[in-house]
Amino acid sequence: MFAEQLKKRDFYAGGLIVLLGVAVALNAYNNYNLGSLTQMGPGMFPMMLGIALTFVGLLILGTALVTEHDPAETILPEQREWRGWACILAGPLLFIFLGQYLGMAAGTFGCVFVSALGDRTATVKSSAILAAIVTVFGCLLFAYVLKLAFPIFKWGY
Repeated sequence: MFAEQLKKRDFYAGGLIVLLGVAVALNAYNNYNLGSLTQMGPGMFPMMLGIALTFVGLLILGTALVTEHDPAETILPEQREWRGWACILAGPLLFIFLGQYLGMAAGTFGCVFVSALGDRTATVKSSAILAAIVTVFGCLLFAYVLKLAFPIFKWGY
């Protein structure tokens, strides 16, 4: 019975989310001031996020334990999506590099464009349109609404 549960993806996904949630909650509890519910400290949000993450992980883990195992289900996918992994990991690195030297607009556009290309059905045109829309709304939100001290455009270090 338990050996069949070890063959399920949801079992490992739920367990990983539970571990991550517990780690976040413990880190917030040990390293930040939680405050009270009326005067929240800097650790309250990470603590609540860790608790919520743990709860969601337990739900996923619970559903994996009560559902039957499908013999066709494997832990790893049949086809490895190396292009998708490479694009998704390269996106934030591109944001760091372009944001440092060219500003938030170029960093956001580059990050979203390259990450969107990780989808095997994405085209260059659809990725560029998505990146442009996210860049416009992202720059409006972070620069003008939240007044983040990150220049939209800049040149050089």
